[in-house]
Amino acid sequence: MAAALAAAKATARGSRSVAVTVPPADAAANPNLLLREANKQKAAGDLDGAVSTLEQLVELVPTHVAAHVALSTYLERLGRKDEALEHAKKVPELEPDDAFSYTHLSVICQRCGLIPEAEDAMAKARMIQMRG
Repeated sequence: MAAALAAAKATARGSRSVAVTVPPADAAANPNLLLREANKQKAAGDLDGAVSTLEQLVELVPTHVAAHVALSTYLERLGRKDEALEHAKKVPELEPDDAFSYTHLSVICQRCGLIPEAEDAMAKARMIQMRG
């Protein structure tokens, strides 16, 4: 049902939509199937569909770091900057000792025009890298 709704929304917006083919029971048992599905949708040019699939994934597994990284990237590309920032900020919350978490946040902040926030996030990434 959710996949059909996502496909209908994407079609209404005029984008190509790649239907989600992961049954809910399979997604619950292996959430990474949804991540793979979102990657297929993105590769097919369906960013809206990929976002919808990733939203399903983070609803199922709110701590799925890769889903938040992908969501923030795709949402920023779609011009949905506030949502992109929300997901980008979640990454270092989930992985506070990973320099990439802050580097990613810095990139999204920069793309959203938040230069001081981008510089702060990059400084945190560098501090983590220096700690080794």
